[in-house]
Amino acid sequence: MLLFFTLGLLIHFVFFASIFDIYFTSPLVHGMTPQFTPLPPPARRLVLFVADGLRADTLYELDENGTSRAPFIRNIIMHEGSWGISHTRVPTESRPGHVALIAGFYEDVSAVAKGWKENPVEFDSLFNESKYTWSWGSPDILPMFAKGASGDHVYTYSYDAKREDFGAQDATKLDTWVFDNVKDFFHHARNNQSLFSKINEEKIVFFLHLLGIDTNGHAHRPSSRDYKDNIKKVDDGVKEIVSMFNHFYGNDGKTTFIFTSDHGMTDWGSHGAGHPSETLTPLVTWGAGINYPQRVSAQQFDDSVLKEWRLENWKRLDVNQADIAPLMTSLIGVPFPLNSVGILPVDYLNNTDLFKAESMFTNAVQILEQFKVKMTQKKEVTLPFLFTPFKLLSDSKQFNILRKARSYIKHRKFDEVVSLCKELIHLALKGLSYYHTYDRFFLGINVVIGFVGWISYASLLIIKSHSNLIKGVSKEVKKPSHLLPCSFVAIGILVAFFLLIQACPWTYYVYGLLPVPIWYAVLREFQVVQDLVTSLLTYPLSHFVGYLLVFTLGIEVLVLSFFYRYMLTAGLTAFAVWPFLTRLWTRAKVTSLSWAFFSVLLAVFPLMPVVGRKPDISLVMGAGLLVLLLSLCVVTSLMKRKDSFRKEELLVHLLQVLSTVLSMYVVYSTQSSLLRKQGLPLMNQIISWATLASSLFVPLLSSPAVFQRLFSILLSLMSTYLLLSTGYEAVFPLVLSCLMFVWINIEQETLQQSGVCCKQKLTSIQFSYNTDITQFRQLYLDDIRRAFFLVFFLVTAFFGTGNIASINSFDLASVYCFLTVFSPFMMGALMMWKILIPFVLVMCAFEAVQLTTQLSSKSLFLIVLVISDIMALHFFFLVKDYGSWLDIGTSISHYVIVMSMTIFLVFLNGLAQLLTTKKLRLCGKPKSHFM
Repeated sequence: MLLFFTLGLLIHFVFFASIFDIYFTSPLVHGMTPQFTPLPPPARRLVLFVADGLRADTLYELDENGTSRAPFIRNIIMHEGSWGISHTRVPTESRPGHVALIAGFYEDVSAVAKGWKENPVEFDSLFNESKYTWSWGSPDILPMFAKGASGDHVYTYSYDAKREDFGAQDATKLDTWVFDNVKDFFHHARNNQSLFSKINEEKIVFFLHLLGIDTNGHAHRPSSRDYKDNIKKVDDGVKEIVSMFNHFYGNDGKTTFIFTSDHGMTDWGSHGAGHPSETLTPLVTWGAGINYPQRVSAQQFDDSVLKEWRLENWKRLDVNQADIAPLMTSLIGVPFPLNSVGILPVDYLNNTDLFKAESMFTNAVQILEQFKVKMTQKKEVTLPFLFTPFKLLSDSKQFNILRKARSYIKHRKFDEVVSLCKELIHLALKGLSYYHTYDRFFLGINVVIGFVGWISYASLLIIKSHSNLIKGVSKEVKKPSHLLPCSFVAIGILVAFFLLIQACPWTYYVYGLLPVPIWYAVLREFQVVQDLVTSLLTYPLSHFVGYLLVFTLGIEVLVLSFFYRYMLTAGLTAFAVWPFLTRLWTRAKVTSLSWAFFSVLLAVFPLMPVVGRKPDISLVMGAGLLVLLLSLCVVTSLMKRKDSFRKEELLVHLLQVLSTVLSMYVVYSTQSSLLRKQGLPLMNQIISWATLASSLFVPLLSSPAVFQRLFSILLSLMSTYLLLSTGYEAVFPLVLSCLMFVWINIEQETLQQSGVCCKQKLTSIQFSYNTDITQFRQLYLDDIRRAFFLVFFLVTAFFGTGNIASINSFDLASVYCFLTVFSPFMMGALMMWKILIPFVLVMCAFEAVQLTTQLSSKSLFLIVLVISDIMALHFFFLVKDYGSWLDIGTSISHYVIVMSMTIFLVFLNGLAQLLTTKKLRLCGKPKSHFM
C-alpha cells in the first residue's frame, strides 16, 4: 500500500505539472533579425516614469474639492501631450508589468514564481537595444533588466531592500530617494567629462521606478490619504525632473517623457488578478515626437469614466501595455525588442505620415519574423504528414502583403500602409498563438486518459481490497495471459518511437507513456470489473440510480463552490438538515441540534465579504476572547476529572492560554504602532515568530486522549491564526473546530445506529493506541458520505473566508505581525500557512473520525482521493485560454488549487497523524499510551 501511495503521489505531481507544460510555457523564440525604422527619430533621449501600483482612476479623477491630485500631469494632458489608459494583463504583478512595458511581451505566469531579480528566460528589451540606460528605483525590478542586457551599458542605482517597509514612517521616501538621486546624478555629470559625453549621446534611456505609491497602497489602501498624498508627491517630483532635463539639455526639444504604471490595485490594497482596478493603468506622454492634445466633442468607450474625470473633450488613446515598448523604440530610433508583440500606437506620434508608415511596416516585419521562426521550429520537429500549417498566413500571403505595403509607401498611400500592416500583425500574432499551442490537444488527451485510468484503478482497488461489494461473487481463477503485458509493452514502444522521431521534450515522454502502465493495471483487474457488474445487477435499479445522482450532485456542488461561494452555504445548510431526515434525531437530540447549529453558523462565512477588504481588529480581539472563554470552560471541565488530568497537562493548557493572550496583545500593539507609522516593534516580531514556531510542538505535550489533544491543537494553531488575521476570519477556525468536534460525535452515532460496532466514550479513546489490523472493518456505502464530508469541509476551509483562486484575495496586512519589509516569498509562505491552518484542523478531526469509526485511514483516504480527482478532471476541462484575463487566470488557478489540495492531502495527513499521535514530555522519557 505504501508503494501505491508513493506512485499515486508521483502521478499527481505529473498531472499537476502538466498544466504548466500545456498552458504556462514561455512564448519566446530566438533567432530573429533586429528591425528598426530607417528614418531619423524625433527624440535623442527618453525618460520613463513608472509609478508602481498607480490606478488610472485615482490619477485622473478630481478630489472632493474638484482639483486634481496631480496638477502637473493634468496640465500635460490638456496642453502638451497625449493620454489614455494602458490595459495590463494577468498576473498584475510588478515583474510581468515591467517586462510588458520595457520588453513588449507578456511573460508567462510561471515566471512570477521564479524570482523578481533573475531572468527565467532570456529576452530582449528597450534597455538592451539602447546605447545607454540609467535606472533608479527598487532592487526588485532594476537588476532583471541589467542582467538581461548584452554588454555593459545598463546602469542601475537602487536603495537597500530594507527601505521597502510597509510599516515605515513615510513610504514616499522611496520616491524622494529616486528624485534626489537623479538630480545628484546630473549635478555630478557636469563635473565628469566621460559621463557628460555619455548622457549627451542619442538613443539613451532614463528609467525612474517609483515604488512609494504601491507601498502605501498595500499598507493603507488606495482610498487612504497616504496613497493619494503620495500621488501629489510623485507629481511634484516629475515636474522637477522634467524642468531639470529641459534646463540641462538647453530646451533642445529632443526629450520624450512617458509616465505610466506597471499595474493598478484593488480597493483592499492587493493586486495580481484581473479586476479592472488592477488592469487599468494611466499612460501620459509628452515631448519630442508626441502628438499635442486633441479636442473632441464626443468619444465612444465601454466605460463612462471620462465625464467623472472631466476629460471627455480631450482625446483618449487606449493601448495594451505591450504597445508602449514599440512606441518608445520608434521615438528614439532603436531596434524593436526582438520578442515584442506590441502594436505601435501611431496616434501617439507627431511626425510625418511617411515616418508612421515606415515605423508600422518595421513593427509588422519584426512580429512576422517571430512567426516565421516559430513555424520553422515546429515544422522541424513534426512529421511532414502530421504538420498542419497556419492557413491564414501562408508564405504567399506574407509576400503579397509585404509587397503591397511597399507599393503603398512608394505611392504615398500611408493610411493604407498602416491598415495593411495592422492586419499582418494580427495574423502573425494569431499564428504565433497557433504554433505556441500546437501540441496542446495532444498533451491534453494524454493527461485525460491518464486521469481516467488512475481514477478507475483507485476505484477498483477500493472495491477489491476494502469493501464487501464483490464478496461472495463466484470467481474463477484464470491463468494469467502473456498477451496483455506484451500488448502494452508494444504500445509503449510505439509511443516512445513516435515521440523520438519528432524530437519531443522529455516531458512529452512522461505524459505520453504514463497512461500505458496505468491502463495496464486497470485491465489486469478485469475480473473485478466483471464481479462488480454481477454484484450491481442484484441491486434494485432505482437505488443504484438514486445513489449515483446524489453522488453526482455532491461533486457538482463542490465544483460550483469554486466559482460561487454561496454554494458552500447551500451545502452546509443541507448538512444541518441531514440528521433530522434520519433516525439520528431520535437517538441523539443534543448532538443533532449541535450539528445543525454549528453547520448554520459556519454557513454564514461564505456569504461575507472576502477577507482583507474590510479589516477590523476588534473582531480579531473578539475571537481571542472567545478562545479564552472556551479554554476556561474546557480546563475547568477537565480539572473535575482528577483521575485523567495531571499537573503537567494543566501547565500545557495554561501555556497555550498565555500564548493566546500574547497574540491578542501583539495584534493590537502592532496595529497601533503601524497607525502611528512607527513600524513593527521588535518585541512583537519576536513573540510572533516564537508563537508560530511553538504551535506545532506544544500540542505534542498534551494528553493523547482524543478530545484533549484536538483541543490542544486548536489552541496552538489559533494563537498563530490570530496573528495572521485582520477581521472576521479570526472566528472561522473556532466555528469550524466546534463543528469538527460535533462531527466526530455524530459519526459515532451513525455507526452505532447501523449496528456496525458498539459506541465507545470519546474520553476513553486515545490517538496513540496501537490498533490491531483485525479491528479495522470493511467499507460500507455510508463511508462514501464520510469521505464526501471531509472533501466538503476541506473546500470550506479553503474558500470559507475568501476566493483564494484569485491572487488579489491575499492581503499583505495579514503578515504585518511577522514582517513589514517586502519579502514576496516569505510573505507568501506565511499567507499559505494561514490558509492551511483550517485545513490542518479538519485533517486532525478526520483522524479522530477514522479512529472512532474503526476505519483504516488508507481505505477512507482512497475514497477522498477519487472524489478529489474527479473534481480535478472537471477543472482540467474548464481550463481555458480565451475570454477575459480574469476568467483565464481563475480557470487555471482552480485546477492548480484542487491538484495542490490532492497532493497536500498526503502531506497534511502525515502532519495530522504527527500532531495527534506523538507524545512529548516536559521531562523524562516519552510515555506510550495503549488501550
